[in-house]
Amino acid sequence: MSLGEFDLIARHFTRPARRNPLGVGDDCALIAPAPGMQLAVSSDMLVEGRHFLSTVAPERLGHKALAVNLSDLAACGAKPLAYTLALALPRADDTFLAGLARGLHALADRHDLDLVGGDTTAGPLNLCLTIFGEVPPGAALLRSGARAGDELWVSHPLGEDEPGWLGDARLALEVFRGTVGLRVPGEAFDRLRLAMECPEPRVALGLALRGVATSAIDVSDGLLGDLQHVLRRSGAQCQPHGQPLGVVIDADTLPRSPLMSTQTEAVQHECLLAGGDDYELLFTAAPADHDRVREAGQRSGTGVRRIGRLTASGGTVVVGRDGQRLATPWASFDHFAA
Repeated sequence: MSLGEFDLIARHFTRPARRNPLGVGDDCALIAPAPGMQLAVSSDMLVEGRHFLSTVAPERLGHKALAVNLSDLAACGAKPLAYTLALALPRADDTFLAGLARGLHALADRHDLDLVGGDTTAGPLNLCLTIFGEVPPGAALLRSGARAGDELWVSHPLGEDEPGWLGDARLALEVFRGTVGLRVPGEAFDRLRLAMECPEPRVALGLALRGVATSAIDVSDGLLGDLQHVLRRSGAQCQPHGQPLGVVIDADTLPRSPLMSTQTEAVQHECLLAGGDDYELLFTAAPADHDRVREAGQRSGTGVRRIGRLTASGGTVVVGRDGQRLATPWASFDHFAA
């Protein structure tokens, strides 16, 4: 018997909803944030061949689809509440859907998150999620609050053997592409692939950074490229004539996995600075709050590393081991680039 649209919704995506009085099944969801809180809303789309490989396990695909949305809430310092799922499928494959739903629901349960609606249709494989969170008025982390003199930080896993270190997702992609010269032992590749397919959203850190970080963004399109959004938005708020802020980054301080450290310097710099798909938090804080940033990392069980400082002079400077300025020829990921 073929699986119809409403059958697959009922079988795989209908769950008890706590914050939506209606549950799944009406034309709209009704979300009730706590009194006095603001809603934080974000949407992300994952398209097969553009954002994930056709070989990805459905459970991991479900995890990643929700993780990248949770990462947006983390960068805003928002507490997750609920999400919707719009899903296009080439065919209604029950085994695939069961795995996809397991990945979604497992991560949602970890963050006390309700699935409150969405849509399904036939078409090329595509997942579009809209996520809702709550944040006290004036407490949201924004891209526009950084100031010259602020320290630049990035999050990272705590253990050397944990997946998800900066640049590892890009390194995995280059292995899939067959890039010549990469040295990745077979037993280490599984950890790289996990970084690419199962990123860890830093929700707890985002909450802990409220009132501490002056700006924040998640690293989705590459550290240098995403940082430019902060420099431009913050510069428009505080610089004469709205000029972007500048930054000096010490490449040697960038957190990396032991496997990344075995690659050539050129590979390391490209993966760490322009890799993308990391979903770590890149944020700024005043030097006087250095210890508070460390405490936020400890409270959230997340590693944090200071990697540079912001300047008023404009421009992006990356210095290497010898203190010399490095070339930075990479462009941020562009969904419409060839």
